[in-house]
Amino acid sequence: MLVFDGECPFCRVWVEYWKRLTGEQIRYEPFQEVGSQFPQISEGDFASAVKLVLPDGEVRSGAHAVFSALDTVPGRRWMSWFYERVPGFAAVSETIYGVIARRRSLAYRVTSLLWGIPLAPQTYRLSGWLFLRLLGMIYFIAFASFGVQAVGLIGAHGILPVAGFLPAVRNYLGAAAYWNVPTIFWLGTNDAFIKAVWIAGVCFSALLVIGVDWRVVRVALFVLYLSVASAGQVFMSYQWDALLLEAGFLAIFLGSSLLVIWLFRWLLFRLIFLSGAVKLLSGDPLWRSFAALPIHYQTQPLPTTLAWYMYQLPAWFHRASVGFVFLVELIIPFLIFAPRRVRALAGVPIVLLQLLIFLTGNYAFFNLLTVSLCIFLWDDVLVSRVLPKKISERVLGGAKDSDGRVLRSAACETLAVAVIFVSGFQLAGRFWGFQWAPAEKVVHAVSPFEIVNTYGLFAVMTASRPEIVIEGSNDGLTWLAYEFKYKPGDLKRRPIWVQPHQPRLDWQMWFAALGSYESDPWIIHFMERLLEGSPDVLGLLKHNPFPEAPPRYARALAYEYGFTTAAERKGNGQWWQRKLKSIYVPVVSLRMQP
Repeated sequence: MLVFDGECPFCRVWVEYWKRLTGEQIRYEPFQEVGSQFPQISEGDFASAVKLVLPDGEVRSGAHAVFSALDTVPGRRWMSWFYERVPGFAAVSETIYGVIARRRSLAYRVTSLLWGIPLAPQTYRLSGWLFLRLLGMIYFIAFASFGVQAVGLIGAHGILPVAGFLPAVRNYLGAAAYWNVPTIFWLGTNDAFIKAVWIAGVCFSALLVIGVDWRVVRVALFVLYLSVASAGQVFMSYQWDALLLEAGFLAIFLGSSLLVIWLFRWLLFRLIFLSGAVKLLSGDPLWRSFAALPIHYQTQPLPTTLAWYMYQLPAWFHRASVGFVFLVELIIPFLIFAPRRVRALAGVPIVLLQLLIFLTGNYAFFNLLTVSLCIFLWDDVLVSRVLPKKISERVLGGAKDSDGRVLRSAACETLAVAVIFVSGFQLAGRFWGFQWAPAEKVVHAVSPFEIVNTYGLFAVMTASRPEIVIEGSNDGLTWLAYEFKYKPGDLKRRPIWVQPHQPRLDWQMWFAALGSYESDPWIIHFMERLLEGSPDVLGLLKHNPFPEAPPRYARALAYEYGFTTAAERKGNGQWWQRKLKSIYVPVVSLRMQP
């Protein structure tokens, strides 16, 4: 039995909330009615703090009483565990409880402001329902986008055939290869099998979109995308691929415990906060001087048309924009763990930033996935305001939450401990360089499955834009350029909007231009396929200047690209300007001529 001050409005508000959480497991009574049953406790003592009377007669007070009462609620048992086992936690908890108890009128107003009165347990059936459908849509985009490029990237006549990659890994790692490269492509590597995998992914994604959210569907999607990401090599090594796998893995447990909601919030926090922190930790002067964005608009991998227009805006606007980025990425993430109303508001600037990124750069499904994660900042009351009433009623009137199922709750608690352990040591290593051998072994062991990752986009701003132009020739004198579908090439072609599709060859060409072909040997394989006239690889390009037969020679030149000014584009119609920088790959052929 929990005994409270029945004349205290603040106490009554929270007691009503606890009643809805604990159900019939706890009996709540005002001390004004039952105080006489406990002559050993004075009226002043009753009024100063709640009391929890256990079946054996033990009486617990204050924060200890609250934590013990909530110990009956799955997902909240950590509070009493911390109270009893973590040094200093009990003392801090009781101090905070005492401060609140002495200022109940203020606490009542704060409760009303931050949570709203009456208090009600927050449920996330609608949030989970909506997220799973968005996740299905994102999986659909990811599988379909990869599928239309798959044979050109990793097929038998592609740039990096998986049929050659997996045997090489097995020869090098032995039996450990199956753990370090987890993929069902160990069962088959021909083009038909590759096609079957991504089509299966599309089909399972469609099932999730239309509402078939069985756990086995979510498991299948995770396994299939992990297989594609592992076999895709450099073409599937982007942060949004890792983010989709981590979110997809957590989605397997969605609906089992409230802890999973908090794990999604923890993922969102790490994603946003690390994206801001790495910008400062890198020491990049462009970020620290608030001068990064105009450079970013023209040097990012695949800018949109709007990026060109944003580039033309005045310097004060760009500095203010960097300030907004730092606000959203360094301050707002901490509000993810704030009370209900503050947490709901925190999602607004995060969504706004993602919208601005979406409008100015082609980042595949990254922005859509980040916005989808924000759904877990809003409970069913808020989500129901944007969903049709019929859908809300159907979802909320369906099956009850499975939070009370002991086995699933225990599994989620184990998951939470594992995620916090791994991600905690990842953060400690990132910020303080802290390393602990046993933890490093665990992190290394789970890293191939990409279920807990580190994030941080554009830690160092690329100050220039080198672009690789690949040319072919039959006589070594007249050279004709291959035109890519989306990356800059023709100076008069406007930057193209292509998201949520990700042209992975075009993206990888941006990374290759920042280094050398020695550090990115895949580009030699790419040029070899062009000299062979591989239809699968040529299908990844916009224009093949040798439609009849492949050329005898190929080379790659590095140019420095940059946006034109408004006046320049008005005069010559060019969106880009360029100048020759160097020879990236010297002349090569399948059989070098004397």
